[in-house]
Amino acid sequence: MGSVQIVTTVLAAAITAVAVWLAVRAVLKMVAVIRLGQPAPERFADKGTRAKTMLVETAGHTRMLRWGVVGAAHWFVMVGFIVLSLLVLEAYFEVVSPTGGLPLIGGLAVYGLVTEVIAVLGTVGILVLIAIRVRNRPTRPGGRSRFTGSTMWQGYFVEAVVLAVLVMGFVIRGFKVATDHFEYPLWATPVSHALGALLPAWPAGVSVAALIKIVISMTWLIVIALNVTMGVAWHRFLAFFNIFFKREPARPAGSGLGPLRPMTSNGKPLDFEEADPEKDQFGVAQVEQFTWKGLLDFSTCTECGRCQSQCPAWNTGKPLSPKLLVLSLRDHAYAKAPYLLAGGGKDLTGEEKATAAQLAHLDVLTLAEADKPLIGDAEAGGVIDPDVLWSCTTCGACVEQCPVDIEHVDHIVDMRRYQVLIESSFPSEAGVMLRNLENKGNPWGAPQNTREDWTKGLGFEVPRVGEVDDFEYLFWVGCAGAFEDRAKKTTRAVATLLNEAGVSFAILGEGETCSGDPARRIGNEFVFQMLAQQNVETLNEAFEGREQAKRKIVATCPHCFNTLGNEYGQLGGEFEVVHHTQLLAHLVSTGRLTPVQPVDGGVTYHDPCYLGRHNRVFAAPREVLGSAINGGGRADTDLIEMPRNSERSFCCGAGGARMWMEEKIGKRINVDRVEEAMSTGARTVAVGCPFCSTMLNDGVNGKGAGEQVEVVDVASVLLRSVRPDTAPGQQETAPTAG
Repeated sequence: MGSVQIVTTVLAAAITAVAVWLAVRAVLKMVAVIRLGQPAPERFADKGTRAKTMLVETAGHTRMLRWGVVGAAHWFVMVGFIVLSLLVLEAYFEVVSPTGGLPLIGGLAVYGLVTEVIAVLGTVGILVLIAIRVRNRPTRPGGRSRFTGSTMWQGYFVEAVVLAVLVMGFVIRGFKVATDHFEYPLWATPVSHALGALLPAWPAGVSVAALIKIVISMTWLIVIALNVTMGVAWHRFLAFFNIFFKREPARPAGSGLGPLRPMTSNGKPLDFEEADPEKDQFGVAQVEQFTWKGLLDFSTCTECGRCQSQCPAWNTGKPLSPKLLVLSLRDHAYAKAPYLLAGGGKDLTGEEKATAAQLAHLDVLTLAEADKPLIGDAEAGGVIDPDVLWSCTTCGACVEQCPVDIEHVDHIVDMRRYQVLIESSFPSEAGVMLRNLENKGNPWGAPQNTREDWTKGLGFEVPRVGEVDDFEYLFWVGCAGAFEDRAKKTTRAVATLLNEAGVSFAILGEGETCSGDPARRIGNEFVFQMLAQQNVETLNEAFEGREQAKRKIVATCPHCFNTLGNEYGQLGGEFEVVHHTQLLAHLVSTGRLTPVQPVDGGVTYHDPCYLGRHNRVFAAPREVLGSAINGGGRADTDLIEMPRNSERSFCCGAGGARMWMEEKIGKRINVDRVEEAMSTGARTVAVGCPFCSTMLNDGVNGKGAGEQVEVVDVASVLLRSVRPDTAPGQQETAPTAG
């Protein structure tokens, strides 16, 4: 060992020892903070499925690749980071000796080839990611980007380190080539050989370059160890755990979509008949009241901004950014952690749990952070502004796009639950809706004895459960379908089509009440459970004696479809629920409904969030519309897709109980969507949700385009094609503006 190697070895050992010590300390701190969260025992169930899902998502980059070039570049960088960690390890042998290398695999030509290819592609990948970050920098001309609010220096630092480590790997190999110490042939490592031809034959070059590579790598480790909230770096370790512990690893729609988490206290579902607000947790009022998985979510955020780029609130000038909400919760959790770890915290009555002696060593900044309310405006110094909390439509776009499976919607609703149930703090206009749900069983406050008025004048009898001995489907009409004028036309169209196809069905009529979706999404779990338990009891009675496969429900409202099919199981109601577009698509494909009249003027389709993104029903409504558009055998016209469609469909603005809240900030979400629909040139905008129908109709009227564009349900489009003679009576024409 020469003098250069002695120096490089000592320096490499010293910086590595410091970096490893700091990293271990940081990991222990991070684990301690995450463990402050509430229990979530269900996250440990079905480990096999969890492991499989985690491997598929990470190795296959299934979410990242939805972004094409970005996903491919990130995959090569990820693989490069994992595989080329071996080259960092190899550098420790090279600081000791210029001819050093990994034992066993170090001299294999295939190892040299694989690492060479990965290094080249990783270098290209990181350059692409750097270019994308620069092109989308928040300060660029043209307004906000998905990186707005991200800590940009951290992103640039991480990318620069990755690039530098990759380059130094080639430099080390180049010096080995120049000094005839390289063990791999030209065909396996052409880039290294080409670089070696340009470098001088400096014997100490290998050890010096290896030291530089180690210093760069350990500097990166030291920096992230001193910044435990540096998600852009830590996610490469935490993402595996966050994906493994996702809520429903087997769910096709993705974890955090579809059903909401039930309210829990100390890891157990809350029983409202026995719950005590002084002993049981009602929603989330303090950051430590999130589950440990919630705190892991916040720690894992990469600050990539994909959620932000898709959020309808953010894109229309609202204060909500799912990314910034998560970052605020993350920063608050880690700033408050010393207080919590010292034994501090408020019990459910608001009393301090720690003694003065326990808190005596804490600095004023930590104590000030501990005193911040979780929800509060700027004057109150809250972590999350109320306008942020109530801007969410629960559309799930953030969850759909998150590459590390953060469950934004669950966290938002948990905070809403505390505000509604304990603080009685929510937008005032929603209070009317909640009172109507409690007193009338529907959000509009319509009399219960008018639930069957939509059946009048149909020309055939609509049977009620109890009046017929058997039926194949229970037709869940829903509150909108029973009371809202536009939605009633959809209900009549569906009933007419089912009758035409010979499908036996029955309705509950006055026995039906609201599914509870708006109450649950606004955070009033008590009202949701009251309504849901009533409906579960009614439905179980209607299906009494039937096996699971024959307890079939068809619903026209995606919110009812989602609630009955995905959430009633939490309360003992197990049913097979289909959306009306799924049933209609089946009836058309089996020849029980035959479209004959083509639809003129062009048709575009708006994917409802709770049908598409939350439940992955994309094909069925398009199949129905395709058959109607080409009715009568014509095959020269296709559905016109909006730029944002399917899983990237833009919300109408009605979800999350926002249907009953005024949109006072920024541009109206429904107007934004209507402008996109109108840009296609289609005269018909087809929908599959009564809320979407209302919102888009209002948007069309607001644009003064009621004479040029019609918003109509998929079922009504099909009815016009199947029975042109009766279709005019089913039309859902937009009322004139004013």
